[in-house]
Amino acid sequence: MGKALADAFPAARAVFDEVDAALGEKLTAIIWDGPAETLQLTENAQPALMAVSVATLRVLEAEAGFSVGRDAAFVAGHSLGEYSALAAAGSLTISDTARLLRTRGLAMQKAVPVGAGAMAALLGLDYEAAIAVASEAAQGQVCQAANDNGGGQVVVSGDKAAVDRAVEIAKTRGAKRAMLLPVSAPFHCKLMQPAADAMAAALAKVTIKPPAAPLVSNVLASAITDPDEIRRRLVEQVTGTVRWRESVAYMAGQGVNRFFEIGAGKVLTGLVKRIADGAVGVAVGGPNDIAAAKDALAAAKQA
Repeated sequence: MGKALADAFPAARAVFDEVDAALGEKLTAIIWDGPAETLQLTENAQPALMAVSVATLRVLEAEAGFSVGRDAAFVAGHSLGEYSALAAAGSLTISDTARLLRTRGLAMQKAVPVGAGAMAALLGLDYEAAIAVASEAAQGQVCQAANDNGGGQVVVSGDKAAVDRAVEIAKTRGAKRAMLLPVSAPFHCKLMQPAADAMAAALAKVTIKPPAAPLVSNVLASAITDPDEIRRRLVEQVTGTVRWRESVAYMAGQGVNRFFEIGAGKVLTGLVKRIADGAVGVAVGGPNDIAAAKDALAAAKQA
């Protein structure tokens, strides 16, 4: 993940070097050489995914002349991707973003004892139906919608017993599938309040600038640019629902029909196409994607 970019493009290598320096360790060695179980620790995975995303963006800037401020109507990211989006838009420095995500990962992991919480994907239910399932499953415990991903995919999060109940209830309410997810903690629910407190303290110490393009906030599903509000919404995001379906619908409603997923994976590109009719999704994650991305950017400018 990212090694081919760093080997091929100095602009990408510079990002990885900056992340290593910010963290005071060779995160790149873990990203490229593993072991996988170390990379998958959330305190490593979060800054690693950000580094790959921003490195990919820097290559697009260098090779395709892309400019977030000039060419992007909005920036957005799913959960930790919101930090990547802010780094891409110059709202946060890369170094601050890496340190914030290291803090976020550690705080999220510490917030709930291992095994006490869980997350589950409910497939084939709309958001309102999933909320009803979570509410019925709670029974005095925490069970809430963590991610509204769109395309009939909602993730619930909370106490392990409550999430187990949600899986069984969902199967009786028409869900095509309902299954526990292999995650290390119950993210984006009230159980994460200790992590939200930690992020409030960490975010208070960094400078946040107005982004070069408006940020579509996870918790609002609308655009913001004020640094103080960005800071506040990042704290709320730790315990709040990632409203991805509504965020994409918001951007589409503002006339956006081309979405570029910058970094590792293609999951969001698939979701975008299911949420916004006629949307074009372009995933850019490695050297082989750069030429196609350049063509897509050129087409966007001519449209």
